[in-house]
Amino acid sequence: MDLERREALDLFPERAAGMTADWLKRHPGVEIISRDRCGSFAQGAHEGAPQARQIADRFHILQNPREAVQAQLGRAAGFSARPLLPAEGEEIASVRDKHGGAEHRRLTRVANERSRQEVFDQVRALRKEGRNVMDIARQTGFDRRTVAKWIRAEALPQRSASAPKMTSPRHFEEYLSRRWSEGCVRGRRLFQEVRARGYTGSFSNLERLLAKWRNPRSRTVKTTSTVPNPRPVDPATRRSISPIVAAALCIKPRGLLTLNQAAKVNAMKKDWPEFATMRRLAMRFRGLMKSKSASKLGSWLRDAQKSGLCAMQRFARTTQRDIDAVRNAITEPWSNGQTEGQINRLKALKRTMYGRAGPELLRARLLPV
Repeated sequence: MDLERREALDLFPERAAGMTADWLKRHPGVEIISRDRCGSFAQGAHEGAPQARQIADRFHILQNPREAVQAQLGRAAGFSARPLLPAEGEEIASVRDKHGGAEHRRLTRVANERSRQEVFDQVRALRKEGRNVMDIARQTGFDRRTVAKWIRAEALPQRSASAPKMTSPRHFEEYLSRRWSEGCVRGRRLFQEVRARGYTGSFSNLERLLAKWRNPRSRTVKTTSTVPNPRPVDPATRRSISPIVAAALCIKPRGLLTLNQAAKVNAMKKDWPEFATMRRLAMRFRGLMKSKSASKLGSWLRDAQKSGLCAMQRFARTTQRDIDAVRNAITEPWSNGQTEGQINRLKALKRTMYGRAGPELLRARLLPV
């Protein structure tokens, strides 16, 4: 998009750093680049137009702490669609990392396992009281088909894992295991081999699988650690508040909350210590983005790193790596609003053509004559 002329300039067939860099090299007059937080766009802009000022889009920046809040609150006990862990006392595979991401993911899965078991026990108890399926579904808030399935089951059903796709190294695990047993332990060599067999994922994704094979002794942790506080309930409905709702309310200022939303926020701040800490950080960050001054951004990043909240610390690290673009987002007036509007238009064009259009036809319909 040309943000000054307010018109689309080109349409790329895929999201790639090299393609972005090549286009910018063919247009050397670019002075300002507004983009989302995608790393490939940042890399392409740096390689293709090192003289340009990069500006991270404010909407996407504010979406990042919301996603961080949701990830952190997902560790609290609550029903979700994440896969279950082995039974308590067994060991699970988890690659160590210096920032504690594996521990954060493990705690999230432990909480999900516990909460799902609690819901199953509640359904079974209500059934013993003589309640029918519809009554139990209304009281618990779960789908009647799920309730009916759990009533028939003697124990909590295990979820079957979905078949791995071509983007997952697990799709090639049998081949990789055979090559590993033959002595080929070089990641780059194995990456090239599975690429030739159709693998479309990243090298880092493959490395996560290989790391478990390289360090079999350092990748086990027990499931018997402390579980986060249980999820608070909505004062109006007495149902538990999901991490998605909690994250949306966490970044919403008090003046924009409805009475029902304010009651939820008060309940979460009272019963959920992590929520209170993250709301303070989120409100401060939102104020920074609207202040037009980036002088306090450094102190906010330090406080987020010291918060002890894994997801917030991760967000602070990624922000620090993109610090110049984030600072420019606070002080500069440009945004990705025009681009997002054209993306909506592009999606509408694709649907009207039943998804059969290639890049050339879409480019012809999207770009001005």
